[in-house]
Amino acid sequence: MDWKLKKFEELKIKDIYKILEIRNEVFIVEQQCAYQDCDGKDENAHHLYLEDNDKIIAYLRILNKGVSYNEMSIGRVLVHKDYRGKGISKEMMLKAIKFIELNLNEKEIKIQAQAYLVDFYGSLGFKETSKEYLEDNIPHIDMLYKK
Repeated sequence: MDWKLKKFEELKIKDIYKILEIRNEVFIVEQQCAYQDCDGKDENAHHLYLEDNDKIIAYLRILNKGVSYNEMSIGRVLVHKDYRGKGISKEMMLKAIKFIELNLNEKEIKIQAQAYLVDFYGSLGFKETSKEYLEDNIPHIDMLYKK
């Protein structure tokens, strides 16, 4: 398995297709959530993903300040259902946080967490900053990480 971290312009067409494929599989099909995945933010993101046998099995995107929030943000966090429960999401989030702190010199990260994952993100240092609300009919909570 091989971790990759690329800016949008560094991605090949095949990479973009595989990213969109796994995001659609998890967020639209598995979670039965009809929403506009291609939101114009991918071009302003770093894409962190894990491949196994040329298939993306874990993914997130890191958005610069001002793209979604005043702070840096992490979104579209996913692990393929066949690879869950193995610590991959924690490893991936820690890689993203470390990259943001060390390479981008940022100390705050905002996320829009699905409510059932609040404890997971809390274990990584994120604190709740909002009450629960619905986003695309899924309960979410805003959370903030400060170094």
